[in-house]
Amino acid sequence: MLNRLLSHDLPRSRWLAAALLVVFVGLALAPFVFEGSRALSVAAKICIFVVLVASYDLLLGYTGIVSFAHTMFFGIGAYGVAIASTRLGEGFGAVAIGTLLALVVSLLLALVIGLFSLRVKAIFYAMITLAVASAFLTLASQLSDFTGGEDGLSFRNPAWLSPSFEPFEEPFLGVMIDGRILSYYLLFLASTGLFLALLRIVNSPFGRVLQAIRDNDFRAEAIGFRVVAYRTLSNMLAAGFATLAGVLLALWLRYTGPETTLSFEIMLDVLLIVVIGGMGTLYGAVVGSALFLLAQGYLQALLKLAHDALTSLPQLPAIVGELVSPDRWLLWLGLGFVLCVYHFPSGIVGRLRAARGSHS
Repeated sequence: MLNRLLSHDLPRSRWLAAALLVVFVGLALAPFVFEGSRALSVAAKICIFVVLVASYDLLLGYTGIVSFAHTMFFGIGAYGVAIASTRLGEGFGAVAIGTLLALVVSLLLALVIGLFSLRVKAIFYAMITLAVASAFLTLASQLSDFTGGEDGLSFRNPAWLSPSFEPFEEPFLGVMIDGRILSYYLLFLASTGLFLALLRIVNSPFGRVLQAIRDNDFRAEAIGFRVVAYRTLSNMLAAGFATLAGVLLALWLRYTGPETTLSFEIMLDVLLIVVIGGMGTLYGAVVGSALFLLAQGYLQALLKLAHDALTSLPQLPAIVGELVSPDRWLLWLGLGFVLCVYHFPSGIVGRLRAARGSHS
């Protein structure tokens, strides 16, 4: 049953299986195990980024396409729900219409970009996608009447996803169930389903063709596969999943803006997570997203604890306390990921699977 659910793509490593199980159980029980809204927000962001990063891995890891426009589709999904909800009012009807329109726009844009750009060499295609993404970011920032401009758009979710909605009078397992908890489990279930769908795609005959094109596109074309058609379809599929990830983010935040979905920093984060987790694995999206977002969310707090402990020791040089200052969290985050890439050139998942192969 599990083998079929995972599309016959098992972790193939005990350590990887354990890591995936920890992440899954941690996310499934997050509202009941971890206290505070911050922990729930980090868990929700991990769910969303798993889908976003996995969809980008479909492009980069399985098809060999380097694109910088992936967050554009992410933003289209978020703006689709936000615009529909502000114009049509709160309700699942507005969410459905916004999601559908966002998918149509994303798929059409991905089709146009694919047909006009995927015939060029990789570096030129990357530059084209960067230009398109930059133009879309500029439009979203300037069309204030439509997108809210730099301030973005705030909107109301359907009633039972609102934090004020409380369906039960008594707490369940010590936690009062409200619309925020229901929103989180909507995200969790949707992201799990979308990830399993992506896993099915990459392990299908279509996915095998994509990997053949990635390894040697000239040989794939000589065999008879229409390389441009497959690459374009891969681009459209990745765009569709990224759009749905944007929908989930908008529903969670009840807000969208240029900085939350369209910024180049998000694109760099996605690229970094793919490399750290392991390209061409999909499981790397789960492990990489969890590690990256946990470090991003809690490294500064951990450094503050270390700084307070070390500064209480007068015999230590002042430079030591300065190095572990909470203000230096980006330095330690960058150093940690440099070491991770250096020691795991094939990504964490690739290294764990390789270690499993060497022992067998």
